[in-house]
Amino acid sequence: MAVLTRRTETRTETAPAARPRPLPRLNPVERITAFVARDPLEAPHQLRTDTLVALGAAVFAVLVGLFSDDTRVPDALGWALLAGSTVPLVWRRRRPVLVLLIAVCLLLPYHALDNAHSAPLATTFVALYTVAVTGRPLRTVLIGTGVVAVIVTVMISIDADRGIELLRISGWIMAILFIGVDVRIWRRYVASIVDRAERAERTREEEAARRVAEERLRIARDLHDLLAHSITLIGVQTSVASHVLTVDPGRLDRAAVAKALDGIAETCRDARAELRTTLEVLRADGGGDQPGEGPGHGGPLPELSGLPELVRSAEASGAKVSLSVAEGPRVPAAVGAAAYRIVQEALTNSVRHGGPGVAVRVEVESVRDADGAAALTVTVTDDGRAPEPSTPPGFGIIGMRERARSVGGTVTAGRRDGGGFAVTALLPLAPQEESRS
Repeated sequence: MAVLTRRTETRTETAPAARPRPLPRLNPVERITAFVARDPLEAPHQLRTDTLVALGAAVFAVLVGLFSDDTRVPDALGWALLAGSTVPLVWRRRRPVLVLLIAVCLLLPYHALDNAHSAPLATTFVALYTVAVTGRPLRTVLIGTGVVAVIVTVMISIDADRGIELLRISGWIMAILFIGVDVRIWRRYVASIVDRAERAERTREEEAARRVAEERLRIARDLHDLLAHSITLIGVQTSVASHVLTVDPGRLDRAAVAKALDGIAETCRDARAELRTTLEVLRADGGGDQPGEGPGHGGPLPELSGLPELVRSAEASGAKVSLSVAEGPRVPAAVGAAAYRIVQEALTNSVRHGGPGVAVRVEVESVRDADGAAALTVTVTDDGRAPEPSTPPGFGIIGMRERARSVGGTVTAGRRDGGGFAVTALLPLAPQEESRS
């Protein structure tokens, strides 16, 4: 068995790693389109590519200079000027205008010496195209017009017939310029499409991240409300049972102990049920569009009909709670859930900080807000001792405010003048967009 295990581990360690999936191959048309759309200032191997372009222009110049016209074969000075005009093409992407000016300054004396006039065409066209494809159209037109005017003027001063002939074929120079301008416009268009696609992708990722953050915050609020409420009630009920057992063991009040233990068991059952619902939400794959709907929610949201159960739990902990729920218009599920959680947290705070036998009053009614719209008011007041200012603040009041803000409402909480603590929430009944703050 040990040998088999060792062999299996060896095979696992020496197993070849999965190869990355190869990228799809582009057809010739797609390759040409990608090459044209690529920004020349961001293309890879720029120096090597421009060196090859300069070498190609030099080879073209040599062949045309040797075989185009036997009477105008360049002399030593002509060859030097011709070679010097092609060398700057190596840096044509970095300084296109400067490269063109150097080429023109070297080719003017070349043409003035009446050398082969067709030899430097490749160098001139490459320099003009580079200026057109890397600069603004206005600059391209001005530079192209100036170059044509200078060359034609020089040629007319040397040979009027050849100058007029060059003027007739200057349309090729302008064509090269317009091709460069069109390619530049196409590249900017493609770049704008890519930029929009990237922005859209970033927006989708940010929206997904925002939704994840909101869902985490909602789950954190649910867990805080559930655990804080349940643990507080269990702690109070345990204290009651401990007090009954230790104060007068000779006169043990079995009914009081049983009631406290029953309250603890009921609180645990409720907490377990709500925790199971929250875990089902976390494990679900999908989600509905509305709160409490769709496969993304493991069960119905808490609502106002569950307030009597909260009251019974608080009373089992020794508090005296009175509940008043006025009849009114239909309460949306999200608003009912927010009201339920606010009452739950307020009762938890009253039981925790109000002291034994605290009297709590819970009032829920429908009113009209300052704008005349229907709203739900939730008021929870107690007569117990409020937390001292030096007490470290928790997340209860923050959670209540977030609950209210999630449905477009507000919460005010603070000490009462006559003693005790008060929590008041105003929740609009009309559906509103959740706050993004």
